[in-house]
Amino acid sequence: MKVLVVGSGGREHSIIEKLSLSQEVEKIYAAPGNGGTQDKAVCLDIGDDQIDELLAFAVEHQIDWTIVGPEVPLNAGIVDAFEEAGLNIFGPRKDAALIEGSKDFAKSFMEKYRIPTAAYQTFTDAEQAKAYIENQGAPIVIKADGLAAGKGVVVAVDKQEAFAAVDRMLLDNQFGNAGSRIVVEQFLEGKEFSLMAFVDGENVYPMVPARDHKRAYDGDEGPNTGGMGAYAPIPELREHVVETAVRNILVPAAKGMVQEGRPFSGILYAGLIETDQGPQVIEFNARFGDPETQVVLPLLQNDLIQVIVDVKKGKDPQLAWEEAYCIGTVVASKGYPGSYEKGIQLPELKQEGKEECFVIHAGTKLDGARLRSSGGRVLLVGSKQREQHLAQSSVYKYLERFDRDEHFFYRKDIGF
Repeated sequence: MKVLVVGSGGREHSIIEKLSLSQEVEKIYAAPGNGGTQDKAVCLDIGDDQIDELLAFAVEHQIDWTIVGPEVPLNAGIVDAFEEAGLNIFGPRKDAALIEGSKDFAKSFMEKYRIPTAAYQTFTDAEQAKAYIENQGAPIVIKADGLAAGKGVVVAVDKQEAFAAVDRMLLDNQFGNAGSRIVVEQFLEGKEFSLMAFVDGENVYPMVPARDHKRAYDGDEGPNTGGMGAYAPIPELREHVVETAVRNILVPAAKGMVQEGRPFSGILYAGLIETDQGPQVIEFNARFGDPETQVVLPLLQNDLIQVIVDVKKGKDPQLAWEEAYCIGTVVASKGYPGSYEKGIQLPELKQEGKEECFVIHAGTKLDGARLRSSGGRVLLVGSKQREQHLAQSSVYKYLERFDRDEHFFYRKDIGF
């Protein structure tokens, strides 16, 4: 098969690495890819939002399957366009991708189908939002309704911080149209975890759960980011909690989307929190999570393209998972998730001795033979081992090469 992977981040690099292990895959293209994907894929000078150009390439080169990584092309209708041209593509159509594209839609959908989630209200008027916050108190959560690259969520510890977030989104247009409507919701106490599943219509095939670290700095301090690291599985997460999440959240969500006339096909990601009342939904995504994908896919024993083909045919892919732990820590540009400098040369990434790590590129580009930074999250360094502490020690031994470079930073407590 010839496979096209749409996207440029760590999630897409991880997908490409998994596809490269398949005997069914002859050639992989990445659009646009990054500085690390060229080892296993042909990188194209086509952006992930250039749907017409992607479609033309897929037709001309007789691409057998296209896999879409990011949320933006999904919400722009890339799957609709490819399917209408008779091409195989893995991901939800535009009307189903709305479960990620609009927080307001997702919350009202969960309310309708009694999927457990935090109490909320939606606002377009700043003063009304502040009056609601004044009445509810803090901590409280403010979310931009639309897509904001993982940065549109503020967990406000006091009312002043909440008011400031409202002003930035509704009055200052921090996120443009994505923040012209906001969701203000109850703060839930508990431990978060991510549960992804291959979904087609009412068929749901869950993956192993992972835990993502969202805050920028050690000890879960600092602003929310797109994710500073992850690990899977989660030793302290009880099996019955995962079973409850599948039964009460993933399955009803898949069935509800069918009933809404917008059946979901692709990866349904549930960002969950374990509360005293059971698992509840923080958010839904319509694609593989990032950085969770980088630690979940290495544990998958199945051929990824075969799983996708089976799921799309309505066949149980019989997912099998390695009995191991996988941990990944993100190396980010100094200043992320705020402003940061690009074009910084990376240190030598070749491994010495028995570090037993893998490196997934996210925000990198090749400048001749040199790798330079091109994004906020630059790399993820991961390790898969039989024991969790061995994976952790391997990752942090490898990351020492970044300690002398003031342009980058990473959390030192991923998986602890």
